[in-house]
Amino acid sequence: MDKIPGQKRAVQYLYPAVDPFDQRMLDVGNGHVIYVEQCGNPEGVPVIVLHGGPGGGCSPAMRRYFDPQTYRVVLFDQRGCGRSRPHASVVNNTTWDLVADIERIRDVLDIEKAVIFGGSWGATLSLIYGISHPEAVLQLVLRGVFMMTQTELDWFYGGGAGQFWPEPWARFSDMIPAEERGDLIGAYHKRLFSGDLPTEMRFAQAWSAWENALASVYSNGQGGVAPGEYARAFARLENHYFTNAGFLAEDGWILNNIDRLRDVPGVIVQGRYDMICPPRRAWELAQAWPGADLRMIRNAGHALSEPGISAELVRVMDDLAIGFD
Repeated sequence: MDKIPGQKRAVQYLYPAVDPFDQRMLDVGNGHVIYVEQCGNPEGVPVIVLHGGPGGGCSPAMRRYFDPQTYRVVLFDQRGCGRSRPHASVVNNTTWDLVADIERIRDVLDIEKAVIFGGSWGATLSLIYGISHPEAVLQLVLRGVFMMTQTELDWFYGGGAGQFWPEPWARFSDMIPAEERGDLIGAYHKRLFSGDLPTEMRFAQAWSAWENALASVYSNGQGGVAPGEYARAFARLENHYFTNAGFLAEDGWILNNIDRLRDVPGVIVQGRYDMICPPRRAWELAQAWPGADLRMIRNAGHALSEPGISAELVRVMDDLAIGFD
């Protein structure tokens, strides 16, 4: 990533590193055991953090967006990724399984209502969870909105974003024979689930590199090579969910059901130059959801680690903390 003179790093805006006060492996059935942790104030306002991907897993940095004196922060690795097991498995792994897992976590941790905090796919899952269980949500805080529509998939995997990033797009698409490039999600699916581990690893790293190359507005187009096991879980899970249209009943399901959030407030933090999840979707969501406060961040892309994105998310959570006092 290119470093711009005078550019602040996202870490400058975050709270100091904090260790969990609780870590556990939670059996959620169907052969899956998920990693769950809690940090911050055990008596604080609950926040459930939903990571991106699908397949990205949570990281220690995600703990640092919240005042540890105010918030009880719950992070977990969704099915098939991070420390959850079985790793990279797509069996019994759907959006509705993840919604059920959040309910299971809420029940086990005795959380009545929580702030739901999610970015990218985590924003998708936050919205789907909120629509499904509005009674359990204090507030939605979303970043880099992805609505799980065919239009968005066509943009990112059909050549739209590639018009702006031709070099990484060529690296991604040239992995596939020309006659299969009309459906890159399908072509990668065959290789990510080929049963040949070296093939799966190679195409998983190519899939991950394409996304990583476009994540930051400061990117030079070199996404780097993700570790093989991480890339395999990330790519297989993303591809599995995208192949199945997010396991939603219809294209546009979120907006078609947004009225379920009429009594739930939300803040949307969106990078103006997000090349992975174009801002139009965040704007459309805010237009349809009266409780939404859309904050477009100039000179920012998609990544949670963008300085402007991180600064605004910390500001949002600090402002909410005042209301929770």
